[in-house]
Amino acid sequence: MLGRLGRISAAVVISFMLTVGPVRADGLSVGPVEDKAPFEIDCASALLVEPDSGQIIFEMNADEKRAVASVTKIMSILLAIEAIEEGRISLEDSVVISANAAGMGGSQVLLDAGEIQTVDVLLKSMIVGSANDATVAMAEHISGSVQVFVDRMNSRAKELSMGDTHFVNTTGLPAEGHHTTARDTARMMIELARHDLYYHYSTVWLDDVIHNSGRSTSLTNTNRLIRLYEGCDGGKTGSTNEAGYCMAATARRGDMRLIAVVLGADTGKERFNIASEMMDYGFANYRRYPVTEKGARVRGELPVTGGSGDSIPLELDDDLTLLLKRGDEEAVKLQANLPEYAVAPVEKGELIGSVDVLVRDKLVGRAHVVAAESMGRRRFTDGLSEVLKRWCFQ
Repeated sequence: MLGRLGRISAAVVISFMLTVGPVRADGLSVGPVEDKAPFEIDCASALLVEPDSGQIIFEMNADEKRAVASVTKIMSILLAIEAIEEGRISLEDSVVISANAAGMGGSQVLLDAGEIQTVDVLLKSMIVGSANDATVAMAEHISGSVQVFVDRMNSRAKELSMGDTHFVNTTGLPAEGHHTTARDTARMMIELARHDLYYHYSTVWLDDVIHNSGRSTSLTNTNRLIRLYEGCDGGKTGSTNEAGYCMAATARRGDMRLIAVVLGADTGKERFNIASEMMDYGFANYRRYPVTEKGARVRGELPVTGGSGDSIPLELDDDLTLLLKRGDEEAVKLQANLPEYAVAPVEKGELIGSVDVLVRDKLVGRAHVVAAESMGRRRFTDGLSEVLKRWCFQ
């Protein structure tokens, strides 16, 4: 498609301006806003991101492969919620607990082999209590076996561009070759945070699971920030000797959500303190700033050679909302990268160029520009008609 476009024209870059509207960008496609963490962070890896824009505020050792213990369950929970929303399973489904699930070590809801629980109870136990037995039971219910479910965890990780992640189990219990990174943890937490069903469980502080025998197991949310941090409505903790104390926490204040990832802290308390300090910094110093809106027309039209018309309108193909440091609003610049002309035929939606978003001359985002309409090649009869028209009206 780009092969039929003319050379880049500086005049076009200057003359094409954008209408601005509310938006969001995708993924973790741009580097951190700040070159380094603004304060000392006493853990192995960390990352702070605003998920709607995908912009990382700062990071530290974000690509170091590490064990993350039960933070692994972010992916298990994500797959369970996706299965529910896609109609492959239901919250009301009854699940017979296998001996394999009941025998899981670590954090548990103390399920008995042969016990019957609903998907609803299992999901609550996974999210609130980080229950390994419930996680394995859910995996077996969705995929028929734990291994098939783990395979799906790894394929979903690839879909989310989690290139430094490999899962060996569903729970995060120590296993050779089981690892992820702070960056990849942020990617899967961003995806989980998009599902409203998740917050139905993640905000629960205390609850009980009633077993078939009549006994009860109390659940307490492993994420203390639900109670201790203003706006915190989700996240996942984990700890083992190998992983240290880990968590991904998310909080919303006003129209802005933040996700803080902390891996390898020395204690559980430090893990919570670090995540809180990271989010405090983000909320105090940054705001969301709408830059471009998908479908917004680019002012002016692009000339077309060999077409049935002289030019085509252009529009943006991306929503883009930036996260800006307070006071940087006036430093935002938009720079169009557009060809001097296009060569017919041109299809509606065809990629034409892009618009770079700069803050203090640093590239922080990019929106694609596409053809807003189609245009076919100029036909011989079109040219003949124009010649006859000019001749007849001389």
